[in-house]
Amino acid sequence: MSAAPDDERQLVMAIARLHAGVLALVGAVIGGVGLFAVTAWLVVKGGPHVGAHLQLLNQYFYGYTVSWPGSVVGFLYGAAVGAVAGWSIGAIYNLIVGLRAE
Repeated sequence: MSAAPDDERQLVMAIARLHAGVLALVGAVIGGVGLFAVTAWLVVKGGPHVGAHLQLLNQYFYGYTVSWPGSVVGFLYGAAVGAVAGWSIGAIYNLIVGLRAE
């Protein structure tokens, strides 16, 4: 028994869409944990000029430093940026899929 072309099209469209909220959550986890881990690694590593390049993020993320408190601030900023990026990618992707369906 074969599915009707309309049913097949609806199935393809349902599968092709992304859940922007889930993508935002994944982006938040990756961004937050990633920035926390990189900052914590540099703090543990130590040295005379700890994280000189990563320290430049404080130009964009107010309150961020390469330190233990800064790693928590970095986690929050990384999660926020990751969530916005993930949601944006999902929303734009779904918009394009919706336009192609018409």
